[in-house]
This record gives sequence, C-alpha cells and structure tokens, in this order.
Amino acid sequence: MVDRVSLSITLGGDLSAALRDDLLAIVQSEGLALDYDAEPFTADDFPADGPLSLYAHEVAWGRVDRLEGFCVAHGLPFARWSGGSAAQFGPERAVFTGAGEASLYAADEDDEVVISMDRAERLGSYEAIMAYFTAANFCVPPLRFVA
Repeated sequence: MVDRVSLSITLGGDLSAALRDDLLAIVQSEGLALDYDAEPFTADDFPADGPLSLYAHEVAWGRVDRLEGFCVAHGLPFARWSGGSAAQFGPERAVFTGAGEASLYAADEDDEVVISMDRAERLGSYEAIMAYFTAANFCVPPLRFVA
C-alpha cells in the first residue's frame, strides 16, 4: 500500500509557449487542480499574471516527480509542500530556484519550515539560521509563456 498525502505546489518562471500543452498534460496527469477537491485543471486555468498554484489530496508519497522533473529540465522555479505520513515520512517543502537542484526542508502540516536543534547547531549562527529560513521561503515568480 502506497502512503498518500496532501500536496501543494507553486511554479513560475518563463516557459516557451510551444511547451504550454506539455505542461498542461503533465499537470492533468498528476491529478492537480486549482484547489483541493476542485475540478480538473484545464488550459483556461493558467494564471494571467502570477505563479501557478496547484493542489491535490491522496498523492503517492507526496511527490509529483513528472512535474518537478519538467520544471527542473526547463528552469521553472517551484516550491512544493507535502504532508507527512505517520511513522513513514514527515512533511516537507521542496524549493527549486530555477537552477541547480531542488532543496528539501523539514516542515509542519501547515507548511511552516522547522529546524531541529541539531540543524541549528550545524548552521552555527543566527544569521545562518535566518538565511536557511529565507531560502526555504523562496518567492516563486509569475508563470509566463514566452515566444
């Protein structure tokens, strides 16, 4: 039996208009919508002037690997929150800024990033702790389709 949890993901950045239908197909295949328990996502649901925020319940392992892989391959920044599954895995936030690799952060069920005493000690200073929280709270830019 697969552990299934709730998930939200916000993505943005500049994407070639030629890839719009590919993004649409992936969002639909992942079962994401504009709100939890909302109607399935359609092409009309793309935002005109902001990031795209998507939601779903009952997501296997709290992952949308196809969508995240697409975002990484095309340099689309995103922030994902996934709930935890008792005794299996905790809630987390994944942040991809548009380059490099996604960073994972421990979170709570309200999508607040948390750190352990061990992490705080390893970070070593108040400034480093605040930088950690700043990175985890990355502001996703608007999604734009460009020619």
